[in-house]
Amino acid sequence: MSTDNTNTPNGFIQFGLHTNIMRGIQDAGFTQPRPIQQEAIASAQEGRDVLGLAQTGTGKTAAFALPVIDSILRYRPRHTSALILAPTRELANQIADEIEVFVRHTNVSFTTVYGGTSMGKQIKTVRRRPDIIVGCPGRVLDLMQQGHLDLRDLDTLVLDEADHMFDMGFLPDIRRIVDRLPKERQNLLFSATMPRDIRKLADDMLFEPHVVELANDAPASTIDHGLYNIKESSKRDLLDQLLESDDCRTAIVFTRTKHRAKRLARQLENNGHRSIALQGNMSQVARDRAMRGFRNGEYDILVATDIAARGIDVEKVSHVINYDVPNTPHAYTHRIGRTGRAETEGKAYTFVTGSDIGWLRATERMIGSPIERLQADGFAPDFSEADTSARGGNRRSSGNHRNGGRGRNSGGTRKHRRKTQDSRRSQRSR
Repeated sequence: MSTDNTNTPNGFIQFGLHTNIMRGIQDAGFTQPRPIQQEAIASAQEGRDVLGLAQTGTGKTAAFALPVIDSILRYRPRHTSALILAPTRELANQIADEIEVFVRHTNVSFTTVYGGTSMGKQIKTVRRRPDIIVGCPGRVLDLMQQGHLDLRDLDTLVLDEADHMFDMGFLPDIRRIVDRLPKERQNLLFSATMPRDIRKLADDMLFEPHVVELANDAPASTIDHGLYNIKESSKRDLLDQLLESDDCRTAIVFTRTKHRAKRLARQLENNGHRSIALQGNMSQVARDRAMRGFRNGEYDILVATDIAARGIDVEKVSHVINYDVPNTPHAYTHRIGRTGRAETEGKAYTFVTGSDIGWLRATERMIGSPIERLQADGFAPDFSEADTSARGGNRRSSGNHRNGGRGRNSGGTRKHRRKTQDSRRSQRSR
């Protein structure tokens, strides 16, 4: 979000948000809505479904959190009003942290539920019927199936980073959760990309949604990204060289496997770097410690698997280095999107070997332009450029990957459904 501290009136006033929410927005230092917020908040306040397509780091959390909190303050339901689903524990905590700032001057309650922590404590919390629950699909479904979490009166369902949840196999759990929710509810679905599963879910779940389309498959224009054609045996030496460059202040290094992330983080630490691993085999306490240490500057380098590729917002990450290429072309955009966030600039480098040529061809087709080829003295290439097809020439990426922001209203007013929701809220209000 913008943190422009000029003397212009706060741009969030236009939404007529509750006074105490505005105090939280000011505490966060926000003055002007980002494009996804400008397009989504008003429609969500009207009770409409929203499909928001925007790249990571563009302010999606506030786009759904602010209208949800505003509705709770105005209608004061006696039940849990909103369920926000996220693919990872780290993202769930990040969403909760932002909500905590927005509700600071209100009595709106919220909690997080996810695996890896005590279910007993979470059971006690959800039985108090907090206004907002932020959680991961697996644990939410467990609590519902065991009878601890009753969401039959839910007003709003939010799916954040929906495409990543499907990558992680959460679609069956999401459908089981949706089956247990009231039919008359508001749905807010946010995603960085629109694969086939997302489109099908959107068609099945959303009713005449307001569509906000600010995303494409290409990296944000704030990211200077390129690749090194390099042998597998040379990756460590090149990584050391890049990490020791003067402009590398903080970096996220992505590996393909959990074991490789753990081993590489240890090797970098032994070489004098302040590094820490983040991977799925770690306990939640260890994962929280790693993220907290990276955020507060205790560590300069985070070596991670794709658990950190989506939704993790760490300010001022100067570099992202793909030590191993990601499994899919879409993951490339999300990985390097950890830098160049909130309109700041960042650099991203990818190590590509001869075995990665198929991935390279597919990724360049997806983003619509070649990825810049970079040269490092003393490092021999692992493959011929002719192997990458005509698209992979030794050229700088064109401007095609600029964020072509555009919003479009898909039509429909949903007056009957909105009236039904208003009636339900009025009947349940305190």
